[in-house]
Amino acid sequence: MPLQSVNDFVIRFANVNGSGSASANELFARAVLRMGVPVAPRNIFPSNIQGLPTWYEVRISEAGHLGARGGTDLMVAMNPQTWDKDVAAIEPGGYLLYDSTKPLPKSKFRDDINVIGVPPTAITNSTYTDPRQRQLFKNIIYLGALSALLDIDPKVIEQLIAEQYKGKERLLSSNVHALHLGRDYTLKNLKCPIGLRVQKSDKVGDRIFIEGNSAAALGAVYGGATVCAWYPITPSSSLADAFTGHCKRLRHDAETKKAKYAIVQGEDELASIGIVIGAAWNGARAFTATSGPGVSLMQEFIGLAYFAEIPAVIMDVQRAGPSTGMPTRTQQCDIISAAYASHGDTKHVLLFPEDPAEAFDMAAQAFDLADRLQTPIFLMLDLDIGMNHRLCLPLKWDDAKQYDRGKIMTAAMLESGVDFGRYLDVDGDGITYRTYPGTHPTKGSFFTRGTSRDRYAKYTEEGPAYQDNMQRLLRKFETAKDLVPRPLQANAEKPTKYGVIYFGSTSPAMDEAIAMIEAKGQYLDRLRVRAFPFHSSVASFIADHDFVFIVEQNRDAQLRSLIVNECSIDPVRLVPILHYDGTPITARFIARSIGEHLDALKVTPLRKVVS
Repeated sequence: MPLQSVNDFVIRFANVNGSGSASANELFARAVLRMGVPVAPRNIFPSNIQGLPTWYEVRISEAGHLGARGGTDLMVAMNPQTWDKDVAAIEPGGYLLYDSTKPLPKSKFRDDINVIGVPPTAITNSTYTDPRQRQLFKNIIYLGALSALLDIDPKVIEQLIAEQYKGKERLLSSNVHALHLGRDYTLKNLKCPIGLRVQKSDKVGDRIFIEGNSAAALGAVYGGATVCAWYPITPSSSLADAFTGHCKRLRHDAETKKAKYAIVQGEDELASIGIVIGAAWNGARAFTATSGPGVSLMQEFIGLAYFAEIPAVIMDVQRAGPSTGMPTRTQQCDIISAAYASHGDTKHVLLFPEDPAEAFDMAAQAFDLADRLQTPIFLMLDLDIGMNHRLCLPLKWDDAKQYDRGKIMTAAMLESGVDFGRYLDVDGDGITYRTYPGTHPTKGSFFTRGTSRDRYAKYTEEGPAYQDNMQRLLRKFETAKDLVPRPLQANAEKPTKYGVIYFGSTSPAMDEAIAMIEAKGQYLDRLRVRAFPFHSSVASFIADHDFVFIVEQNRDAQLRSLIVNECSIDPVRLVPILHYDGTPITARFIARSIGEHLDALKVTPLRKVVS
């Protein structure tokens, strides 16, 4: 039975990397969005330049589900290399659109799917002589075919093409012509539309469509960052590029046209974090954008910033590791390495945004936290958030907001005779006063050390002084618990003994999975953690339930380990739900994994289930 659905299906494009398909595939997603239907696209690409397989998945969901669902309802199979895998991924009753220029044996298809043949290669060969045009327009031709098959208004796509090629009339007309070549062929030779359709709606509302890396970069601008030092690394490079673009628009003096920012590409990650620390020591708000391998290389400098108490913001766009791992796949696998970065006893503040809107907010907030706490702050993005367009609430900023620069000792305070000790805690919150370089000609200077010192920054190896300093750093970390974003709790419709904790890019799939779990008559209270150190409500939430699932995208249950370690929780009560194949976690995976545990509880004691 052919699948039948309006505004609720998953389409996947299978292409060859470097074939020019990305532009056509994104046009498709934007066309659906322009028709008022929410979409969640995900680009799945290899780490080489070209030649290997690439996929572009678009979740179409009038209900507004933005997480990966799992499964494919319509496969646009344009890569012979991945044919078998692509055909196998189609849901029973789903659809396969393929290039029928060359006939394929029946054995290459499945009996339980609907096969649709359109010959874009034959159409381009008969229309164009230039090999590059044949390749590029083949993508637009299958986009035209999809507009007929899915009942998409071609004028919407034409308008998007016009916006893309504004001022380039020759490219505009040729692309529109290719679009109608595919559409006209399909309307003439095939039954249209198929069981899957896109129908105009109004469910997008005022939401915007933006990548997380771009949103975080804009948050850095609004958060007062004037220095970015970075070294290119997937998937964070586009964050630094976006910061450059935003600064060119927003950070030039209106009169002199001079740049009011500095963006430095260091020779490596070590140089980059060193530049950030140096700039921050001088009073600038500075950050670096990197990924897991970069954080590994930065360890010693991160320890220096922690121990010398210098503000710094590190935006970690996580990818699959260890080592080079899968640099173009997503994971949440830098949690432990970031939380305890560097040697010795260290603890760092981590922020966990769930989407581009929170990436914007938390990126801006990170600079206030770095200044107030005088320490490195990690913004924990990942490839799924960072490099994919996502619908989110409009980015908002209060122009009346004043930056929180923390405890700054001024020249007037020094003149008044205030006792200044760079590492002297005067009010018990663990945070000391600092001075900017040049604050006073004779007072308020200190030696910034990576070695042990006393409260007045004087070098010492006396054990009590070192221990006093380390305990104060712990007090500061305790203070951070009430400064970072608090967890968000949502209770089930019915009382339940079970809970679930999750964070970051897992959120959209988790929200959908909850509805799937409740449809089976099972209920979970849920808590979305938004920062480390953990607020006291995390331990309270766990204490209120017999056991709690911890959903995360890594092999070693890193968030669970942090909770056990920091909250002194019996690990038996925390059940790991782990997804780490490099693809975004899906609602189906979460619902199935948790559902199996809940089903087992009906017949099996708790300890046996989770052991």
